[in-house]
Amino acid sequence: MTPILASLLVGQTWYLLPLVVAVSLVYGATRHELPREILLHAYRTAGWLLSFMGAIFLVLWVVSWWL
Repeated sequence: MTPILASLLVGQTWYLLPLVVAVSLVYGATRHELPREILLHAYRTAGWLLSFMGAIFLVLWVVSWWL
């Protein structure tokens, strides 16, 4: 098994999904009042957060190859 797949099996990694959902919903609720708008904003925010964290992960992974 590759180290990346092995790291996904670590229990702490799975805290990322509920944390992103909670942060996205709270952030969306601070910007809008209607449930549909809150969910749309939360969806966009979750995508942005996961993309940003994924980009950081890839940069650190590539840098680790040279260390």
